Amino acid sequence: MTFSVLAHDPGTGDLGIAVSSCILAVGHAVPSYRPGVGVVAVQARSPRGLGHTLLAGLAEGTAPETLVRRAAHAAEDAERQIAVLGIGGAVAADTGPGSFPASGHVVGPGFSVQGNMLASAEVLPAMAEAFAAGGGDLPDRLVAALTAGQDAGGDLRGRQSAALVVVRGTAPTDEDDGVLVDLRVDDSGDPVAQLRMLRNLQRAYDERDYETLALFAPVGARDLYAALAASRRGDRAAARAALEAMRSRPGWSAWLAAMGGDSRLSAVTELLG
Repeated sequence: MTFSVLAHDPGTGDLGIAVSSCILAVGHAVPSYRPGVGVVAVQARSPRGLGHTLLAGLAEGTAPETLVRRAAHAAEDAERQIAVLGIGGAVAADTGPGSFPASGHVVGPGFSVQGNMLASAEVLPAMAEAFAAGGGDLPDRLVAALTAGQDAGGDLRGRQSAALVVVRGTAPTDEDDGVLVDLRVDDSGDPVAQLRMLRNLQRAYDERDYETLALFAPVGARDLYAALAASRRGDRAAARAALEAMRSRPGWSAWLAAMGGDSRLSAVTELLG
């Protein structure tokens, strides 16, 4: 019913999971994670609380392989499928003998892919190959693996939801909760494509890609990003037009006045002289 990928980035220490399924809100059902501890996928008919139990074991220092072996020996979990990834990239996975066909998992260096009730035997190899060969940062490689799985057939029943989570390999602090990416598509005809779009949009926000945000941010905020983009490229006329459009919207003039000390808006003001 579900296919997923867990992976570790040896350069940053970050951990992540991407998952898709033909169920509502798979991001609530399959991933469990804790910054500085690990990431877990529980699939098929795994007990809903198993993810938290596995994370607790990781937090106590138990190796993923040991945790997976214990779960594999639990008779009541004959239809479960699990994968466990710890800090440093230690990873293990298992598919119960009663899991829905076609089912299985593939474990590689610092990653695993797993799925059940798949449309073809090519789904998991395609995901593993895409992740191993992928460029970019960890979230992009996870989405690439998920996309490859969907392109190979994905869930036999169809498409409905997808999710992407990336956390730090270090413990959270008061300033940083350790969750770098947490994106969900709960109900969609093409959830993996929608998730990929959300990832691209988040990157635009993170990198202050105002040109992209001027096109794809919510309609009410696009003029703001258009002004910032025009300021960055030195286009005085476009910046002025965007600011005038913003001021025409109810409440935006007061907001602009309140944000007078913002360095980004100051750049627009300076450009307009």
